[in-house]
Amino acid sequence: MGDPKKKHKRYTAPKLPFDQGGLVEELRLLGAYGLRNKKELWRLRTQLSRLRRSAREIESMSSVEKGDKEKALLNKLRNLGLIGEYRTLDDILGLRIEDLLERRLQTVVYRKKMAKSFFQARQLITHGHISISGRKNISPSYWVTIEDEKKISYSGSSPFSVEDHPLRKELSV
Repeated sequence: MGDPKKKHKRYTAPKLPFDQGGLVEELRLLGAYGLRNKKELWRLRTQLSRLRRSAREIESMSSVEKGDKEKALLNKLRNLGLIGEYRTLDDILGLRIEDLLERRLQTVVYRKKMAKSFFQARQLITHGHISISGRKNISPSYWVTIEDEKKISYSGSSPFSVEDHPLRKELSV
């Protein structure tokens, strides 16, 4: 397994790092979703490839082995909001990187109009102004489940929790 004290890479870099089309696409996604660096994007691409790989492995199993593993994977992705209620393993293969980016806490905070931009949403999260179910979460890359999405708010100790705060007035207009 490896030494628990040592950090291991959680991503794989692109095979063609200086491919013009790939660079343009990476920069578009970085700007569109307010990511800090390309490693965050590469981490999501790796997670997406792992999801696809597990879906392909489950597809290749016999029907006896397939049942529980298929249900578990589909339930996990349903709870994350990546696939709909009555979807199959083929839909996992159709997932895009944008689908994963939309489930990040940073994106959800911006989409709920709690921040003016993706960058401000990231700042609010890392400074501890955003909470989920009353608990501060300082990780912008946290994957928000469907249940957690309803429970996102400003933390109680944050000055933004007051309705009269200038930022909240500006966002409500």
